[in-house]
Amino acid sequence: MSFIKTLFKSFRYLPYWIIKMISEKLYRPCVGIALFNSDGKLFVGERIDTPGAWQMPQGGIDEGEEAEHAFYREMKEEIGTDKATILDVMDRPVRYDFPDKLKKSLWNGKYSGQEQTWIAGRFTGCDTDIDINAFDPAEFSQWKWEKPELLLDLIVPFKKSLYIEVLKYFSGYNNSH
Repeated sequence: MSFIKTLFKSFRYLPYWIIKMISEKLYRPCVGIALFNSDGKLFVGERIDTPGAWQMPQGGIDEGEEAEHAFYREMKEEIGTDKATILDVMDRPVRYDFPDKLKKSLWNGKYSGQEQTWIAGRFTGCDTDIDINAFDPAEFSQWKWEKPELLLDLIVPFKKSLYIEVLKYFSGYNNSH
């Protein structure tokens, strides 16, 4: 019998902290990568599992891992290179919820969404350094550099408000350097 079921059978009225624990949504800790090239464009990839859905690289932060380390690890895993310098880190994490149809299929329904620490980076390599097939399974089927103001037209609807916030926060980095 699960711990929660045992509590329900043991107590007629549950303490507030238990009710809060049961009712709170669980979010997967992640890093989001706003990778700017020297022209001020952002790296975006089309998800291999969802044709037509583009996103900036992102991925889980391992237990005990710093967001900055996850930034470089996820770059290497998703785009095949970690050639970048960190420009800025958002001052607070941002969350988004998975659509209901995805909640049960992602991570066995454990998470309601993702809580992301967004980091802006400047790509220091060459386009030929990028290899979206470097790791198996690949995240992206294709990639491109995109103007920030055009990015929202590519993003899946459930991430748009998060992307608006991220793009606004890092808007000072979209000029050429």
